[in-house]
Amino acid sequence: MDPQAPPAPPEDVPPRRVAVREFRGNLASCLQEVQEGGSLLITSRGQVVAELRPPPSGGAPRPRPDGPKGRIAVAPDFDAPPPDRRAPKEGEEEA
Repeated sequence: MDPQAPPAPPEDVPPRRVAVREFRGNLASCLQEVQEGGSLLITSRGQVVAELRPPPSGGAPRPRPDGPKGRIAVAPDFDAPPPDRRAPKEGEEEA
């Protein structure tokens, strides 16, 4: 068992409903609750708009934004206009 993994919440405990205003005012404690294995349903005017729960354990790691660094080749002229769009060079006739 992963020592850093949050404890699994009891299966029979439903997610706690939290209004958006309460969620915004108590963000740190709400996140702490989720980190400890709880789940929250965020509501706006009585309607559920989001669910906040711990990530699934043992899932694949999320890709890093710099993941493909060094593996993608960019052509030297990638930002040059296509030949039919470029301005004529000196001495060339305009098409």
